[in-house]
Amino acid sequence: MQPQAKAALESLLQNAHEVCLSSQNLIEFWNVCTRPLDKNGLGLSVQETYAELTRLERIFSLLSDTPYIYRQWKQLVEKHEVKGVNVHDARLVAVMLVNGVSHILTFNTEDFRRFSHITVVNPSEIIPEYT
Repeated sequence: MQPQAKAALESLLQNAHEVCLSSQNLIEFWNVCTRPLDKNGLGLSVQETYAELTRLERIFSLLSDTPYIYRQWKQLVEKHEVKGVNVHDARLVAVMLVNGVSHILTFNTEDFRRFSHITVVNPSEIIPEYT
């Protein structure tokens, strides 16, 4: 799915859309990059991952982390009865709402559809030739 995600991001950036990341995205990115290949990671070194993280920070806007995010997250998990691993998705939505972001680009569309406050976009909606 990496080529499709890359093409969708390139299209958004070329069409002057502001593409944002949260610290949570970057923390999860670090996890995947530094996790061994046999554990479903990329097996990159800390130095390689740090360089890539720095590159991403230059390309994308970084959303602010504020105390309001926790309060928003708490409301979301109660209202939508979020359980287990999906609490991380709810936190991303909380970050979006606090920072005034309306759309999320994700392959994981079903887990975000419960949040009517945001618009969920699959990369295939931007780059149809990948469907």
